[in-house]
Amino acid sequence: MPTLFRPLILRQAARSLTAPHWPKPYATMTTPGAAETDTGAAAIANSSGITPQTLSATLKEKLDASHVDINDISGGCGQAFEAMIVSPQFVKKNTLARHRLVNSALKAEIAAIHAWTPKCMTPEEWEKKQAETGPGGS
Repeated sequence: MPTLFRPLILRQAARSLTAPHWPKPYATMTTPGAAETDTGAAAIANSSGITPQTLSATLKEKLDASHVDINDISGGCGQAFEAMIVSPQFVKKNTLARHRLVNSALKAEIAAIHAWTPKCMTPEEWEKKQAETGPGGS
């Protein structure tokens, strides 16, 4: 055998004697903090303390929001929320700046949940939308 290939062959032989280098089977992989069942998801939601009411209270306090409507869209496990937020702090801000403002106000809460979808409006935009859709529309 030529000496040029000998080190490569020795490294390959040594590697085959050590622990395998391929990933673990999918069934053994888990995401830290992830729930495996609906009961587990409910337990995580209860332990995080994040509810539509707590999110609403935080937004009203930190953003001086005049209207906050939060829906749990996760099927009850408390890990995914959508929100309609009306605040005068959104005046003269584009959508990205509004979302950044909301996300900074809910930094700790957002870190504890899986999904967050805010819709942000100024009081004037909200009144216009209510006039177009009627008082029952959202």
